[in-house]
Amino acid sequence: MVDIVTALMNPKSYDEPTKKIRLMQTHISWIFLTGRYAYKVKKPVNFGFCNFSTLAKRKFFCYKELKINRQFSDMYLEVVPINQFNNDIKIKGKGKTIEYAVKMRELPQERMMCKLLEKNRVRKQTIEEIAKIVSEFHLKLKQNRRTKKYGSPRIIRYNFDENFNLVKKFIGITIDRKKFDFIKGKVYDFLEHNKKLFKERIIDGKIKDCHGDLHSENIFLSDKIYIFDAIEFNDRLKCGDVAKDVAFFLMDLDFHKKHGLVEIFLKKYLAHTKDKEMLRLLPLYKCYYAYVRGKINSLKSADERVSVEEKQESIKLAKKYFDLAFNYAKRL
Repeated sequence: MVDIVTALMNPKSYDEPTKKIRLMQTHISWIFLTGRYAYKVKKPVNFGFCNFSTLAKRKFFCYKELKINRQFSDMYLEVVPINQFNNDIKIKGKGKTIEYAVKMRELPQERMMCKLLEKNRVRKQTIEEIAKIVSEFHLKLKQNRRTKKYGSPRIIRYNFDENFNLVKKFIGITIDRKKFDFIKGKVYDFLEHNKKLFKERIIDGKIKDCHGDLHSENIFLSDKIYIFDAIEFNDRLKCGDVAKDVAFFLMDLDFHKKHGLVEIFLKKYLAHTKDKEMLRLLPLYKCYYAYVRGKINSLKSADERVSVEEKQESIKLAKKYFDLAFNYAKRL
């Protein structure tokens, strides 16, 4: 079997002059940075919520990612085949297609919003502009027959259950049993006692085809604001109450201890949308996304390809996110 990572770390595998390759990865993707372009290759994984286990699936979701994300950013360029001819592996090369990649313009990594937050270099005006972009995006979306079902307590509980089940094997590693049980109990109680609220959100048309992964690692603050990496692989995770998108971004600001920026974003967003009812749902969805990030870092810590240092860092981050989820659960 071809080791696609080793192949794409070779500058000769690219269809433009390339000297040095940098590799980044998530739990579901490898990203190869050439200095000019970024090539995102989907890992052949199946986590249930995300299935890239066959080449056909990876090709399909590469094209879907390109289509979805072009509505947010012009950094997305094309889907490219990775071909093999004898022992030669090359992007847009000769021979059989063995993999696909989403090709994007590479932006300076130091301009990633999460890194700027760590250095206290994100201005109030920038947060207001992001709030304006997100609110205008949400307002132009329309709830439809396909999206409205994702606002039901049944689907929301299913999403939480999926996370609870995936995290079970990490109890005692990244989360302790008491916190695991407490979060689960508080979430179930909230869902049971707020059925009317969820119904009202559906009636008000707030269940839409959102971004689904709106946080500072998916935003570049360069010559302009670039929002990218919207979810393409699962409508159940992408679609939902607009409060989910807002909650993810606010949870991320909380994680970076930028509580003042949370207030700035909310004030601007609510001024545009007049959607004050979403405030009642923010603790639930903040809890959800903090738990998701804990799950993702837990999964990354179990990836055989990552280094010992990366495993340790992933475990550390997972614990922090689960602690944050625990604190949100206290407010439910």
